[in-house]
Amino acid sequence: METDASPLPGPTALVLSGGGARAAYQVGVLQAISEMMPESCGNPFPIICGTSAGAINAANLAVHAACFSEGVNHLRDVWSGFDCSQVYRTDWPGVVGAALRWLSNLAFGMFNKKAPVSLLDNSPLRQLLGDNVDLRRLSSSIQAGHLRALCLTVCSYSRGDSVSFFQGAEDLSDWARARRRGQRCELSMDHLMASSAIPLLFPAVSIDDEYYGDGALRQLAPVSPALHLGARRILVIGAGSTSGDHTRRMASSYPSLAQIIGHIMTSSFVDTLEMDLERMHRINQTLGLLSPEAAETTALKPVQYMVLTPQLARIEELAARYAHTLPRSIGYFVRGSGMYRRSGSNLLSYLLFEAPYTQALMDLGYNEAREREVELREFLRPDLAPRSNVVAFRKTDQAG
Repeated sequence: METDASPLPGPTALVLSGGGARAAYQVGVLQAISEMMPESCGNPFPIICGTSAGAINAANLAVHAACFSEGVNHLRDVWSGFDCSQVYRTDWPGVVGAALRWLSNLAFGMFNKKAPVSLLDNSPLRQLLGDNVDLRRLSSSIQAGHLRALCLTVCSYSRGDSVSFFQGAEDLSDWARARRRGQRCELSMDHLMASSAIPLLFPAVSIDDEYYGDGALRQLAPVSPALHLGARRILVIGAGSTSGDHTRRMASSYPSLAQIIGHIMTSSFVDTLEMDLERMHRINQTLGLLSPEAAETTALKPVQYMVLTPQLARIEELAARYAHTLPRSIGYFVRGSGMYRRSGSNLLSYLLFEAPYTQALMDLGYNEAREREVELREFLRPDLAPRSNVVAFRKTDQAG
């Protein structure tokens, strides 16, 4: 679609999707962007939105909003030295204890309705976040103008809708749409833990007497929160895409448990983002059919965007290559699920928080961002914003 090449008013947003260990790809992209920015550059993304593991990356960038490169370097240091024990317990007592609690809840859950239902104990993740993400810095960053808003999306198990908790400038307001809402609050560690609580694998988190889980669940419009917070230009960094992968995968045997769970997780982490972008692209094409006079009077206005996300097949390939780095205690319990087979590497790619794998993903993200350096530099400079990457939103319903 051809549009006015003049810069669009309003801030630029960064949207980071979920994907467990796959979110290391985002760090590689961010590192490349940091190297493209001037040394004196503060924060090129006044609005930062994150879901699941993307929420953790988003929160880290937000608390370092005064210096974007500092936040990226901190993320790189954490992800390059990762091991699974920093995210969930991998010691034998912890793994066996979680498994026994799971089985006892299935068998005797009627006697203990408050027992958390999860296969893994992610208490180490809370400790890691507490040591590395100081959310108390958000208020000062917002007041100083380094940050307009940080938004973390979760799923409400009580209401069955998607909730985008945000902390930001005073002029921002709550919103409510079908199955999704935005709510102002003071973000805490509980919001981070809730957004990254992968169903069944990690326990739900209670916030104000309501239980929440991974934000990718029921998130029908992943780009919507950024639009509601006032973004007119959006950079989306995903953690996997099936677009363009037309390879037919023949099923020689009945699908394994890992393969089935992997498909379910992909439908939450990947499919919704792709469908949201496709829907906005169709709206954009429709607007392109309008005459200049009609476009001037319509309630739809353009939002420039750019998307970087790796091919799902490439991520599965890396996960299969580094499968041997998974802790032995975890490998013992998941071997029967088929996660070590090529068909089960999709699920493995979410759980493999080991440095060789996360470093390979960061390298992949860095290299792919460098390959699109010209586009990124143009996008990050409003006066040279690309004319083709345009989506639309309504003034009265920005999420479409």
